[in-house]
Amino acid sequence: MTDLSAKKCEACRVDAPRVTEAQIDELQQQVPEWNLVEVEGVKRLTRTYGFKDFAQALEFSNKVGTIAEEENHHPAILTEWGKVTVTWWTHKIKGLHMNDFVMAAKTDELL
Repeated sequence: MTDLSAKKCEACRVDAPRVTEAQIDELQQQVPEWNLVEVEGVKRLTRTYGFKDFAQALEFSNKVGTIAEEENHHPAILTEWGKVTVTWWTHKIKGLHMNDFVMAAKTDELL
């Protein structure tokens, strides 16, 4: 789908650099369905996916969990009837890292 989805997450340290505003603008073009939000001063990527029922939503949530474990980078996942909201950010740096955009692209590929 995108070059981002072919990348692997790198181990993140507390002193790892956050992506810059210019990088965010460039990277968001590769995951255009994702929204940039700020919660408690922390920038995050979020997207809500629609499904026809709870079973499909749960199956998708489990797939997201599997790739999160594989990459050792974990999102917030809200599973509801007919929809799943996935939110990526890097807890250690309290903001966005390249890993978050990589995982957003990988999440999109699960559909």
